[in-house]
Amino acid sequence: MSNIPVDLKFVKTHEWARLNDDGSVTVGISDNAQEQLGDMVFVELPEVGLELTAAESCAVVESVKAASDVYAPIAGEVVEVNEGLSDSPETVNQDAFGTGWIFRMQPSNATDLEELMDAEAYMAFLASEAH
Repeated sequence: MSNIPVDLKFVKTHEWARLNDDGSVTVGISDNAQEQLGDMVFVELPEVGLELTAAESCAVVESVKAASDVYAPIAGEVVEVNEGLSDSPETVNQDAFGTGWIFRMQPSNATDLEELMDAEAYMAFLASEAH
């Protein structure tokens, strides 16, 4: 089992969300998700300024095995994208919970994060999926 940072929140589609000091939320895919997908070859980033609803597909990660949609964990506006992934999509494989983040958003309602799974609940979810 990969080391899951306790400061993150998770959704069942394997995205993580981290509340930043400025109130924005950084979003990426979990280490488990990148392991399942394999070597990343392309990341399609969302447009800055895009208004998202929770669970809306907004980006795509493509690996040698498959393409997978990335969903917004909560509602909000995309305020920044990780441009570095255009040239180095493998960053998602190397550091899924850090420099492999996909986008940052300004949440419509920051309390929405409280509805998401914490690291412990996500680990239990992964264990239940494995059966």
